[in-house]
Amino acid sequence: METVFKKTPVLTDAVMHYCPGCGHGIVHRLVAEAIDELGVANKAIAVVPVGCAVFAYRYFNIDSMEAAHGRAPAVATGIKRVNPDNVVFTYQGDGDLASIGTAEIVHAAHRGEKITTIFINNAIYGMTGGQMAPTTLVGQKTTTSPYGRDKEHCGSPIRIAEMLATIEGSAYIERVAVNSPGNIIKAKKAIKKAFETQLAGKGFSLVEVLSNCPTNWGMSPAESMKWLEENMIPYYPLGVKKEV
Repeated sequence: METVFKKTPVLTDAVMHYCPGCGHGIVHRLVAEAIDELGVANKAIAVVPVGCAVFAYRYFNIDSMEAAHGRAPAVATGIKRVNPDNVVFTYQGDGDLASIGTAEIVHAAHRGEKITTIFINNAIYGMTGGQMAPTTLVGQKTTTSPYGRDKEHCGSPIRIAEMLATIEGSAYIERVAVNSPGNIIKAKKAIKKAFETQLAGKGFSLVEVLSNCPTNWGMSPAESMKWLEENMIPYYPLGVKKEV
């Protein structure tokens, strides 16, 4: 029988720890397939975060390094500068990147570090229990905003892709989503493009991925995908924000 689809060898056989319906597994597959298709698995290095993806090193069949909370861009910078021929990427959530790690990602972009960041935006702190994140939407209920995020008290949700696109050192910035087959296909193309940007030595690249968190949103996986489409995408519009 002809094999028409198989798991990429860049993913291990380890059972993932993510909650049922979580988007992280989808994004892991897309990252692994992009690395495989580009033929760079033997020189790819992942820097994994503190957060839901803290065990990502178990799932990628490549060299990996664990970083302190929010410090993945700094760790990736050191690795890339010492090993300029390697393909170095960080995989970070919104609590890791957009909160404690904001300064790290901004300055990595300003320096034009030739690294790639895969940024998962699910509008909430996942691993620690569903608290409000910098990306939580106005009116969205969390454990620390039970009546909904109040713009007057907490400000507006941060748009990371748009902010980083204004920085001279950034070379490729795009926002995608994994809520539908069509958007998943586009997400893979963006991730592959980000790695190609690094391989071309153009500068800093980042793909922001809108993802779902059924457990902490208090929804079924299907409901969470619909909520993402109806609420997150209007505030976080998809598309290329910068390409040089």
